[in-house]
Amino acid sequence: MTVYNYTALKDGTNELVKGKVEADDLREARAAVRRLGFTPTNIVEEQALKKEDKKKPTGKMPKLGLAEQIDFTSTLQILAAAGIPIIESLLFIENDAAKLKIRQVATELRRQIMNGGTFAGTVAKYPEQFGQVYIGLVRAGEDSGELEKTLDRLLELLNKQQAIKSKVVGTLMYPVFVILLAVFIVIVMLVFVFPVFKEMFDSMGMQLPFITRVLMNMGLWMKKNWYAIPIGFAAIGAFINFLFRWKPSKWKIDDISLKIPVLTDLIQFSNFANFIAVMQVAYDAGVPILECLYLANMTLTNHTLETRVEESTVMVQQGQHLSAALRKTRTMPKMILFMIATGEQSGRLGDMLGQATNYIDKQLDTIIDIMTKMIEPIMLVVIGTIVLILAAALYLPLFASYMGM
Repeated sequence: MTVYNYTALKDGTNELVKGKVEADDLREARAAVRRLGFTPTNIVEEQALKKEDKKKPTGKMPKLGLAEQIDFTSTLQILAAAGIPIIESLLFIENDAAKLKIRQVATELRRQIMNGGTFAGTVAKYPEQFGQVYIGLVRAGEDSGELEKTLDRLLELLNKQQAIKSKVVGTLMYPVFVILLAVFIVIVMLVFVFPVFKEMFDSMGMQLPFITRVLMNMGLWMKKNWYAIPIGFAAIGAFINFLFRWKPSKWKIDDISLKIPVLTDLIQFSNFANFIAVMQVAYDAGVPILECLYLANMTLTNHTLETRVEESTVMVQQGQHLSAALRKTRTMPKMILFMIATGEQSGRLGDMLGQATNYIDKQLDTIIDIMTKMIEPIMLVVIGTIVLILAAALYLPLFASYMGM
């Protein structure tokens, strides 16, 4: 059994309580706290908390990852729903959050708010830490007096973005893993297996085929210059990283990727999923449509799509309907445009953006299923081809020797 420290709210009151429970895992610990008649706001393994406490704060505002933003916002939303003032909520997070970075963020935010700042104004000072979408939605919630509801919407948005990220990364991880495994196997074969066969072939005085000689020489070179292997991988990684960071090359890659079948669907719908989700949350929070477009555009990772949305934003600014502007710039599929147009005509744009979000999620799941089914046989062919080449290089000399007997 593991000991968990918990902080919770007494049911029916705003009183915070702290304690410890023993459980096999986090889910059981949460259930145990609820059985005590409390609503858990934070549960963390005692050992993990001790490890975090050993770390010393740096005094700087750290950047929160997506998972950490979810933890921070979730706790803040629960406390706001219980009617606890923002300063007290941040103090609670500062004292009880499991991760050091979250505690540092709460400390800095609380310090500035106590010096006369607002929550939205303070968060706005840290765009690199929170992002423009987070800042814009918090500002809208505070201006409208509905910060609690906005935090709830923001939390839902962050969870959706996390789910989309997990889906896309999970789809791409399989081929990357298989390719790396194949490269590792090839290196092991060339460095350790082929030299053994070379000694045997040399002792027999055999004339080696071209493919065998090439692979044998590669293996000998790699064994002699082993340090070149990690350097080569590092150089390739640095070059790929450069291509995706240097704007001209990244923009070209973004444009080409939208012309590759199946991959273009994955890129478009993963971008649209975040875009429409932000549009919906921002619109429901009372953010003006132009600012909704600006915030949503911040989530796009493809430069070509980003440029099209910027063109659409200019058209909307000039008085055109959102659906018409998006249609003219060929930004989105017809079904999504139809839903947006229907929402504009009926005065229920927020509801239709929600419908569009659900539609995109289903389409994204379908695309990922198709890609997964396509990737598996492709990877089998790649691995099979590599194995065939290696086997042929080893056995062709033997076959030639037997035929010559």
